[in-house]
Amino acid sequence: MKVILVPAEGHDDSEHALRMAAGVARRFAGRIECFALQMPPLVNLTWDPAGVAIMSGADLDHRRTREEAKRLAARIMSEEEVPLEPLPDESAGDDAREGAPSGMMTTGVAGMGAVSGPAWSWNDKTMAGDAFLGAYGRAFDLTVVCRPRPDGASITTLESALFESGGPILIAPPRRVEKTFGETIAVAWNGSSETARTIAFARPFLRAAKRVVVLADDGGLNDQPSGAMIRRRLAASGVPVELRTIAGGGIRSGETILKEAAALGADLLLKGAYTQSRLRQMIFGGATSQILAKAEIPVFMAH
Repeated sequence: MKVILVPAEGHDDSEHALRMAAGVARRFAGRIECFALQMPPLVNLTWDPAGVAIMSGADLDHRRTREEAKRLAARIMSEEEVPLEPLPDESAGDDAREGAPSGMMTTGVAGMGAVSGPAWSWNDKTMAGDAFLGAYGRAFDLTVVCRPRPDGASITTLESALFESGGPILIAPPRRVEKTFGETIAVAWNGSSETARTIAFARPFLRAAKRVVVLADDGGLNDQPSGAMIRRRLAASGVPVELRTIAGGGIRSGETILKEAAALGADLLLKGAYTQSRLRQMIFGGATSQILAKAEIPVFMAH
């Protein structure tokens, strides 16, 4: 988890995502890149002076929003003692920047040089919306987003990072969490490829944890790997892992997963996202939708 992307947004929950990103950067000596998440303005297709005035006002509002987001990020990172570092110049190759001979590769993370400790930088990309977040996230190990709420982050922001980045997301609950979150991790194992992928992405967190508990319903997975096999997989890597079975198909209930995680004292939940289709979950409900609606602990997801 060396390169971390986190948008700064214009709602109260954004502070929690920024603080969580800082916590991840401190734990893994990572670099954070922040930007102001904004929706592009409507395109003015007329020569009406009034329309031009409206667009000029909208552009001014966007600039003001970006400055407010930048101040928020700077304040949080200062409070979290994560130093500012300028963005690298991506217009030149590493060889040119470092003066290396032609054909010789130089080392570093995202062009930032060797990582020796946490740092953050600000990307002043204008009109950077959900589509930018998803595509840009492909260059990062992790994207940190807020849990969607009616008066906070949008579900489209989360889903853009989840489906378009190709990597994992870390979801901040609508509250401030302990800096040491991730000491007790609950893994909701339902036999899906999405959850297997989530476990693979989460290796740094799993290895750093003091306790990992695999939640599984071994009686209902048919030919899919059992929870015992996942426990064996993690144990082989030195992860301090236990197995807890959930009866009656409870592993497919988001409310049951959250209840079990709370009973364990878990401060991080690993869950494969949308192992059923989004449309089906919109109509009938599903574990992912329930967790996104109610989780009060950080959630690590991949699809």
